Amino acid sequence: MKHQWKNTHSKFLHTEVKPIFWYNNKLINSQTIELDINNPGLLYGATIFTTLRVYDSLDNPLTQWQAHLARIKTSLNHFSWQQPNWDSIRNGAVLMKQHFPVLRVTVFPDGKEWITGRMLASDLKELQKHGITASVVQDYYRSLPGHKTGNYLAPILAKTDAAQNHNSQEAIFIDEKGNWLETTTGNLWGWKDNCWWTPPLSTGILPGIAREYIRTNLIQQNQVVREDVWNIKLVKSFETLAYSNCIVEIIPIHTVVTDTGTLTYGAQHPSLIKLQALFQKD
Repeated sequence: MKHQWKNTHSKFLHTEVKPIFWYNNKLINSQTIELDINNPGLLYGATIFTTLRVYDSLDNPLTQWQAHLARIKTSLNHFSWQQPNWDSIRNGAVLMKQHFPVLRVTVFPDGKEWITGRMLASDLKELQKHGITASVVQDYYRSLPGHKTGNYLAPILAKTDAAQNHNSQEAIFIDEKGNWLETTTGNLWGWKDNCWWTPPLSTGILPGIAREYIRTNLIQQNQVVREDVWNIKLVKSFETLAYSNCIVEIIPIHTVVTDTGTLTYGAQHPSLIKLQALFQKD
């Protein structure tokens, strides 16, 4: 299968941004970064990163700054990598947020930090309202799915495959039994029986910051959140479907293309409006 990388990578990676970034405690005005040729991040994608949306400030509860740092720390400890200068990371994020609403904080195994930024998608509100098409993809598996690492080739290829072969904006990963896991960029949510369902972390998915934010808020509102394996019988029974991440918040999925047919879901379901309301600023 051919992947016409040049036609899709710029939109996926949001490369059209100001030539400025933060690296190793310095703000650098450039479109290039200098790395040692033996840097494991360069050679193997050996980095930990998180992508966050800044709502006015790092300390705004919706930004979830501490949750993002905690997830990075968990992965660094798991891999026994060097801890970065956390003050430098915050200083860099404060400076970078003056230019971008979306920040990507990356940490290398030697503790060096790298912060880049980008703008929100121009059609985000349209997508939040009307939803997208997604495709179930086979033979693509995220590396170390419980951690957000720089080895991101599988999600990029899966999303490219979905766009080129099915005219889809997202791709859905499955396990060896065909159970749905997550999208290339977010966690899945389905509505049925008057409650929200999401795949459990034990299935091997990323512990999304937005996922935990949504789950916690729903439980605090005395709403039931069902975490169960998403087999084909369950996914066919959902009234509405969506995915979440810290940048797009909640995006409905109105159509899913599978190898056996197409599934459709309501993109304007009342439950979606309540879920999206969790991200509204006071």
